[in-house]
Amino acid sequence: MANDKMLQQMREKPGFIAALDQSGGSTPGALRQYGIPESDYSGDADMFRLMHEMRVRIISAPAFTGEKVIGAILFEQTMDGQAHGKPVPAFLWEDRGVVPFLKVDKGLESEADGVRLMKPNPGLDALLERASKAGIFGTKMRSVIERASASGIAAIAQQQFDVGAQISAKGLVPILEPEVSIKAPDKAEAEALLRDELLKGLDALPDSRNVMIKLTIPDTPDFYKPLIDHPRVVRVVALSGGYSRSDACERLTHNHGMIASFSRALINDLTKQMSDAEFDATLAASIDEIYKASVQKS
Repeated sequence: MANDKMLQQMREKPGFIAALDQSGGSTPGALRQYGIPESDYSGDADMFRLMHEMRVRIISAPAFTGEKVIGAILFEQTMDGQAHGKPVPAFLWEDRGVVPFLKVDKGLESEADGVRLMKPNPGLDALLERASKAGIFGTKMRSVIERASASGIAAIAQQQFDVGAQISAKGLVPILEPEVSIKAPDKAEAEALLRDELLKGLDALPDSRNVMIKLTIPDTPDFYKPLIDHPRVVRVVALSGGYSRSDACERLTHNHGMIASFSRALINDLTKQMSDAEFDATLAASIDEIYKASVQKS
């Protein structure tokens, strides 16, 4: 089965996960970075069309294969789109050897008790059923920790595991993403609280359930090793969180068993105006740098 092969790849294969899941709020900024100002499009449909073209250009590049990019996280409209005459998830897996994931959260609530929980998502079951039919392997959902609030972080972890159970029930593997803001004034303390809450949640999972976890690179090297070693965890991946690519990669090299799942740090140097040769070479260099940080540890 494809899912068994995908699970094996996620567990064992060297490489990293590309996060290509910018959604409504972050899309204008991503397009500006790519060289497309807001004056070049009108309305959401036009904006998402341009974003889709950018993503297809990325996943079609020669270096974007399962040799180094073992997975890719998609936005819902990317999942529903086409690449070279195929649905994007099928193109990724069948043509590129890249495991497809889907971003499923609907954004963040306002900050309360030092955290930003995920907004309610009443349409999640229907989305998960569509994703499963489309060949999606797993999902990703993000919440944010702004400061070291024990009660707030407990609520974040509980929500992640609760929604994760809903996702697992549909046969998909959830990536839990409780991001600790790199601007948190007590980041290390927040990471300690988060690690304890995640371990409690993992210990309570039945043996039949697996999760992945996406985390901010910790201040203390190998701090999340107990999560990486946990039998219910398929993989622990790192978000770049606003660090530059060079800084994020350097920090990642000190965390054994943790691989990258970068977004801006992967694609920030790419522009629409580049020739295909320049675009492909720039992306290949970025992929090489992130791959090395994911597999070669100091």
